[in-house]
Amino acid sequence: MRIIAGEHRGRILKAPKGMGTRPMLDRVREALFSSLGTRVEDARVLDLFAGTGSLGLESLSRGAGSARLVESDRTALAALRSNVAMLDLAERAEVVAGDALEPAAWGEGAYDLVFFDPPYPLLAASHTRGRLLEVLETLLSERLTPRGCVVFHTPRAAFSADELSPAPEHRLREYGTNALWTLEARASEGS
Repeated sequence: MRIIAGEHRGRILKAPKGMGTRPMLDRVREALFSSLGTRVEDARVLDLFAGTGSLGLESLSRGAGSARLVESDRTALAALRSNVAMLDLAERAEVVAGDALEPAAWGEGAYDLVFFDPPYPLLAASHTRGRLLEVLETLLSERLTPRGCVVFHTPRAAFSADELSPAPEHRLREYGTNALWTLEARASEGS
């Protein structure tokens, strides 16, 4: 796994051994960032379930202003911290050891770009799916800048924007078994 473009292009990221994390494939990440285009420049980024940091760190390499990377797994956190140090991004990347579903871990204020890449079993299990969708609603309604978006990574056919009420403006791109949902910020009351 490597940084695809920008100031750190070609740098190899460390990843924990085993199947505990599921980094997005380089070709899928490349397609994602191509679709985001200039939205990344100077963006304030929140990377939830950051894992190795491949999405947040790719954003910084492509010109994002800052990134807050939230991860709870100790092994993934060690790799994430190592990647931030190796790329010398400590001034722009804030690593948070915490639960990505808890707003306290998100920090203050609104974000231009949120990567929401939960472990697939959380979306598949009925007892955790509802919580994921509640968090997604909160992100869309309360934690995005007016032109911000959430990129929600799911297995293909595992989610529909109609599950959110009302369904947000969205774009779906599918790559093999991956689905990338770009969900736009909800208009605030009175706007």
